Amino acid sequence: MHYAASITRLLDELERLPGLGPRSAQRIAYWLLTADTADAERLADAIVEVKRTIRFCGKCFNYAESDTCSLCSNPKRDSSTVCVVEEPRDVVAIERTAEYDGLYHVLHGAISPMNGIGAEQLKIHELIGRLAAEGIDEIIIATNPNVEGETTALYLARLIKPLGVKVTRIASGLPVGGDLEFADQVTLGRALEARREL
Repeated sequence: MHYAASITRLLDELERLPGLGPRSAQRIAYWLLTADTADAERLADAIVEVKRTIRFCGKCFNYAESDTCSLCSNPKRDSSTVCVVEEPRDVVAIERTAEYDGLYHVLHGAISPMNGIGAEQLKIHELIGRLAAEGIDEIIIATNPNVEGETTALYLARLIKPLGVKVTRIASGLPVGGDLEFADQVTLGRALEARREL
């Protein structure tokens, strides 16, 4: 199909976004074309503003609007516990549970030799620097339960345990509402291993 040059450019840019294929890009482009100019300008302004104002927290490497994010600067957070996650979106997921009141450390990825990502590409050196400086008692490793996440968790545990800091790993197992018969062996095994007393 032949589009005007500006529409083709818009479609090309939208298709570059993760998770958007040609059809999704086309739907968004059509929405933008039929939306009020003010709506399209608000979207464009929001994109420009977030790129101009958001940076990484100098302490935990989560997204922040200043040198320190709102979680690290909150005196009500438990500063003796740090939950280590792969990406900033993982912080949001854990915060939604309202079950954790400590601090975070964002690695910005996981160890993945197949993709050329080693420990030196992650924010691991900065995490080790925080241990003594901040008097951290426990590191909770909340990397994804996949090969890369498990590799990263084991690497961190071997690195941190000798420093006298307690290292724990979030449990993984069956989702609420799931059926045992459909669970894979690894998931079911982990659910048994992470069982707790009622």
